[in-house]
Amino acid sequence: MPATAAPPDRAAAAASPDRRHRAVLLVTCLALATVVAAMASLNVALPDIARATGGSQTQLSWIIDAYSLVFAALLLPAGAIGDRFGRRRALLVGLALFGAGSGLAALTTDPGALIALRALLGVGAALVMPATLSTITSTFPAERRARGVAAWAAVAGAAAVLGLFATGVLLELWSWPSIFVLNVVLAVLALAGTLLFVPESAEPDAPRLDVVGALLAVTGLGALVYAVIEAPVRGWADPWTLVCGLALLVGFVRWELRRRHPLLDPRLFRERRFAAGTLSITCQFFAFFGYLFVIMQYLQLVRERSALAAAVALLPMALGMMPGARLSPRLTDRFGARGPWVAGLLLVAGALASLGLLDAGSSGWQIAAVLFPLGLGAGLAMTPATTAITEALPSALQNVGSAMNDLARELGGALGIAVLGSVLTAGYRARVDVTGLPPQLADAARASLGAASRFGPPVADRARDAFVGAMHLTVLTAAGVVALAAVAVALLLRGTTTRTGR
Repeated sequence: MPATAAPPDRAAAAASPDRRHRAVLLVTCLALATVVAAMASLNVALPDIARATGGSQTQLSWIIDAYSLVFAALLLPAGAIGDRFGRRRALLVGLALFGAGSGLAALTTDPGALIALRALLGVGAALVMPATLSTITSTFPAERRARGVAAWAAVAGAAAVLGLFATGVLLELWSWPSIFVLNVVLAVLALAGTLLFVPESAEPDAPRLDVVGALLAVTGLGALVYAVIEAPVRGWADPWTLVCGLALLVGFVRWELRRRHPLLDPRLFRERRFAAGTLSITCQFFAFFGYLFVIMQYLQLVRERSALAAAVALLPMALGMMPGARLSPRLTDRFGARGPWVAGLLLVAGALASLGLLDAGSSGWQIAAVLFPLGLGAGLAMTPATTAITEALPSALQNVGSAMNDLARELGGALGIAVLGSVLTAGYRARVDVTGLPPQLADAARASLGAASRFGPPVADRARDAFVGAMHLTVLTAAGVVALAAVAVALLLRGTTTRTGR
């Protein structure tokens, strides 16, 4: 009889680590979703914020952009800080800053204060995001790591869309400060979960933080992202911030090449998996955030849907992303990373090109039929790309690798909004027909679809037709970028046998 009691004891002992890892995964994914959703969700509330704060168009732009700018600029040094002083500590500090900043933002109607507080949220997010992935890769055993990364990648991809949906619901029920209140609630829950379940992991023997490299990275990326964000307004020919940003980044590379313990060794990009993963993530998010910028205007201004209805229309993409992310590790284990990865990118490119078939009369089912494969392809491609970046680095640099992965997302998104937004604007202005319109109406029609829509037909009808034509050009541009990324990844991974988690 005693022999029959041993198996349940062993099973219970084995189940305990499983429960701990599930709890860690749940908490880190909640923290990740909290900071990722904040990147896109506030766009839905801008009309309400404009009325409440009286902010200018430039101030409204920076209420959105301050978050991404600070987030992207601080990711690399924040990742290094987490490596040296503890990933759990980075999570706790980052969530505390994010929650406190959100609480203050819910209480103010001053646009300058909102810009500053959104920048504070970006500081918190920069500490949180790399710590979530590196906690998974550094604390999970090899047999569980791939599925943990797959879940992380799915949440990272879907959280922005789910954030739009949550914002639409909140605006239907309450006012725009409720968005920041939700941030506080999520941050508190993630903070409590981190205290209860997330173990500390760090590299106390890691070299001291490269302060000069960190300053060069922060100022260079800050100037570059600033130039990208301002390009649609200031023009791509404006050299000052772009040249300064590129000069500082060149200085960063030269400095890091001479360092014995660099913040980010540029030689890492000689590793083909690392280079392929970084390129893939950058191009995917270039297309994703640029497409999101376009599709939200199409749904609300062309299809005349409410903010909530427009957000609901995007859910098929999130529904496709989840099974794609779960299927990707299984396909990778069987066939290697190259096939599923490239197939996912080509599926994304094909879905984006199919968006060019939509017009003002397209049904909701037609839109869903395009968005579901878009999400499926993103899920297939995102997991091996994320895994390639993290597995290309030693354990002592996991948080820096995670920060590089996140940096690729942020920079890709900023570039996508700027470049594809410029393509959309140029295409719209070239197509809009202002023949026979009075000067005031003609200027409104050329300015934007939103401005033209206030005047009703025939101005609004002409503007909608021009926007749909410009949208076709824009999504084809995005599709071309992702297709080129698929070719580059296929070439970089040629002859490799990379498998997720191995």
